[in-house]
Amino acid sequence: MNASEQPLILALVALALSFGIGAIIVSRRSSRGRAPLSLSPEIEVLDAEVSSNAEQVVKAEEVVAVIEPPNLRSSISRARSLFYTAFSGIRSRNTIDDSTWQELEDTLIRADVGVHLAQALIAPLREQVREKKITTPEVLIDALREMMKQQLSKADRSLRIDLTASPSVWLFVGVNGVGKTTTIGKVGAAQTAQGRTVLMAAGDTFRAAAAEQLQTWAERAGAEFVRGSEGGDPASVIFDGIQSAAARGIDLVLGDTAGRLQNKSNLMDELRKVRRVADKGLGSVTEVLLVIDATTGQNGLVQAREFAAATDVTGVVLTKLDGSAKGGIVFAIETEMGIPVKLVGLGETVLDLVPFVPAEFVDALCE
Repeated sequence: MNASEQPLILALVALALSFGIGAIIVSRRSSRGRAPLSLSPEIEVLDAEVSSNAEQVVKAEEVVAVIEPPNLRSSISRARSLFYTAFSGIRSRNTIDDSTWQELEDTLIRADVGVHLAQALIAPLREQVREKKITTPEVLIDALREMMKQQLSKADRSLRIDLTASPSVWLFVGVNGVGKTTTIGKVGAAQTAQGRTVLMAAGDTFRAAAAEQLQTWAERAGAEFVRGSEGGDPASVIFDGIQSAAARGIDLVLGDTAGRLQNKSNLMDELRKVRRVADKGLGSVTEVLLVIDATTGQNGLVQAREFAAATDVTGVVLTKLDGSAKGGIVFAIETEMGIPVKLVGLGETVLDLVPFVPAEFVDALCE
């Protein structure tokens, strides 16, 4: 660990420990001497204030050596086993023949890469074999792995914050059950650990549990929180959250939205309204992050198309990559939609939502 990384690691470890043993103490007050806010009547604003705990920080430093960051290789073991089995069989052969090409294509398709992209990846390799530039199965597998890396190498995966138009606003969209609210909580925890001030806005007004869950994350992360009345207008919650953040000088607003099926036109229209209203508030919408359950496979691509049309999605958060996901959906989303995967979920803890690094992912997937 280098010196520049140590403060962030210590902050994240302390935060992770607090989630487990309740070391972060939250108090809510109606005001902390800030400018009065003009909010819709149904909006409730909760301040979350984190008390210092020197003893806990010492404990966090002591366990830095034993808490490891998520291991991508072990986290995607199920997806990796599919490639490992196929590639091991190919490597054991002496020649490259028709059955080799068929097995490579079948493996990519079974991994949710998609038929067209699988063929596109294999076509130039066929040419190299014909030209005798590739002569052994081992070299063929290595060449395929490099092509997969190149396929993912051009995207900008940074999470954008506009410091000239505070607050920056990140909206999170996606269908029910993908882990959207939990993702917002983890993102907020990571951002506060880096020293940014955060407000979480519970724009999912149709599911009371979503607001309560997000409030718990806000309290633990030391973020402020805005919610609306059950069944209220989601767009007004997001708008008032942005106005609240602007009045308080908060850096970042994380806006939750109701989970919805991409084929429900009225709900997608409502999501478009949330985006339009968010753009009218103070600050700037710099990210619209589509949360996709990696285990949904090619259906995730259908979701990406619809949500991108409705909200101008800027990036994808791929959750549950540690489950039964096959991994290839990353390539399908980025190639067909031009939307970069920015974060991936590798587990349940606050530290298990990590930036997506293509080279590490391909190496772990296709060892």
